[in-house]
Amino acid sequence: MAQAHLLQEPAVQLSATELGAWRGLLRVHSALVKQLDAELASAHKLPLSSYEVLLNLESAPGRKRRMAELADSVLLSRSGMTRLVDRLEKDGLVLRDGCTDDGRGSYAVLTEKGAEALEEARRTHLGGVRRKFLSQFEEHELRVLAGYWDRVIPGASGLQ
Repeated sequence: MAQAHLLQEPAVQLSATELGAWRGLLRVHSALVKQLDAELASAHKLPLSSYEVLLNLESAPGRKRRMAELADSVLLSRSGMTRLVDRLEKDGLVLRDGCTDDGRGSYAVLTEKGAEALEEARRTHLGGVRRKFLSQFEEHELRVLAGYWDRVIPGASGLQ
């Protein structure tokens, strides 16, 4: 325990500019996620977390992904992913498939009904992203913004 404490930086107050940048990021992210989630739920009865799972499965080879990988890719705990996939499976949007090479693991597989639900929700979601976020910036500002994300986490923007 003592070693972990020594590795931490001393507590120093953030400047007003630093605090504004940090709080702004958190507030904008939180507000946008809530708004986009509400739009999808209202229009398609599909929460944003479910949309992200379906989108992730759509882009996976064979439209399937190991549950553990899926949880990591959409930033959910494994138990949270299990509950979410249970709901999606109940709605016929995904199905589970066992791993032949590992009896403990399983795959989530996008069904045709899931692909159709994703396609229907895509226009609503992307329209919301454009209206609520992207339209606030010029093209060159979006490139700069993507560069900032990559500075914090290399590859975060996916443009490289």
